[in-house]
Amino acid sequence: MKKADIKSLTNAELTSKLSELKSELFNLRFSLATGNLPNNSQIKNVKKEIARIKTILRERELKAEVAGN
Repeated sequence: MKKADIKSLTNAELTSKLSELKSELFNLRFSLATGNLPNNSQIKNVKKEIARIKTILRERELKAEVAGN
């Protein structure tokens, strides 16, 4: 997903997507350990997606704090 796609999602949707990606990362790491992962770059891509989502959530959290003050 691109940053614009992520920004269009609500916080609840982002949280659910984050949990999906974390479970996918777990499965990819497990596949890597057992030697069944043909494309190692999948792990890198999932980690970047997780970071993007966490960044957007944090930006929104900070914006809400500033608006509340």
